[in-house]
Amino acid sequence: MKSRREFVKSSFGLAAATLAVHPSLYSAHHEKWFDISLAQWSLHRAFRGGDKDAMDFAKIAKSEFGIEAIEYVNQFYMENFTPKVVNELKKRSKGEGVDNALIMCDRLGRLGDPDKAARLKTVDNHKVWADAAKELDCHSIRVNAGSAGSYAEQMKLAADGLSRLGDYGDSIGINVIVENHGGLSSNGAWLAGVMKLANHPRVGTLPDFGNFIIDRSTGESYDRYRGTRELMPFARGVSAKSHDFDDDGNEIHTDFKKMLSIVKDAGYRGYIGVEYEGRKLGEAEGIRATKKLLQKLGGR
Repeated sequence: MKSRREFVKSSFGLAAATLAVHPSLYSAHHEKWFDISLAQWSLHRAFRGGDKDAMDFAKIAKSEFGIEAIEYVNQFYMENFTPKVVNELKKRSKGEGVDNALIMCDRLGRLGDPDKAARLKTVDNHKVWADAAKELDCHSIRVNAGSAGSYAEQMKLAADGLSRLGDYGDSIGINVIVENHGGLSSNGAWLAGVMKLANHPRVGTLPDFGNFIIDRSTGESYDRYRGTRELMPFARGVSAKSHDFDDDGNEIHTDFKKMLSIVKDAGYRGYIGVEYEGRKLGEAEGIRATKKLLQKLGGR
C-alpha cells in the first residue's frame, strides 16, 4: 500500500502528465483573460435614495466589492456639475488606486435627431462629459444613438451625429462608444450598420448582454447572442448585464459562458463591467454574484 506522501506524489505526477498532454484542460478553467469593472448604475437605487454618495464611488467599488476599475454615470453628477467635481473625483479615485474606465452619458438629447440644429446641440451637450472623461483618464464616453424615421434614415442620422462627436473625441483623445440601449440601437444589425456608415476611428460600441429589447411596449426583442456577435468587432467596452441567478450562481436570462465565449473569440481583452439590475437580490449582493460569475469564467 502506498504511503500518503507517495499517493500525493503520484497523483500530482499524473495530473501534471495529463495537463502536459491536454494543456487546454487547465486553461479552460483557470485562464484569466479580462479585467472586471463596476458600472455605477448597479447602485442606482442606493445613489438616488441617498444611501450612498456618488462622490465616494471609487472607494465603494474597491472597499466593498474589491473592484479596481469604475464606469461613471453622468446622471448622478448632472446637478451643479463643475470642474471642481471632476477634480475631486480624480483625486479620490487616484487615492484609492482605482482606474476610471468611462462615463455613461444619458439625458443629453438624440445624437441622431432628425432636426439638424437639435442634433448639433446634442453633440455639444456631450462635449463637457468628454472633457471630464479626458481629465479622469477614461478611455471613452458611452452614448446613445437615439433617432426617428425609417430604418435607413435613422442609421444615416445616427452615423452623422456620432461622426461629429467622434471628431471632437479625436481632438482630445476620447472614444465615443454606443450601447445597445433601446429602439433600433438594440437591433445588432442596425447598430453595426451605423458603425460601418460612421467609419470613424473614435466611434465604437459597448455591447450590453441584456439590452436587446427594441420596443418595451410590444416586447419586440433581438437575439442577444447574435447582437453581441455583430457588435463585438467595434467594441471598446462590454457590459455584463445581470438580473437573476440560479442556485449554482448562473445568470438565468443570459448564458454568460456562451456570451463570454463570443466576446473572447472576437479578440476583446478590455474591461467587462458588472451591471446588476435585478431586484430579487439587493444591489450589493447582486454585484457580488455577478462578479463571482465573471471570475469563474475568466475575470480577474
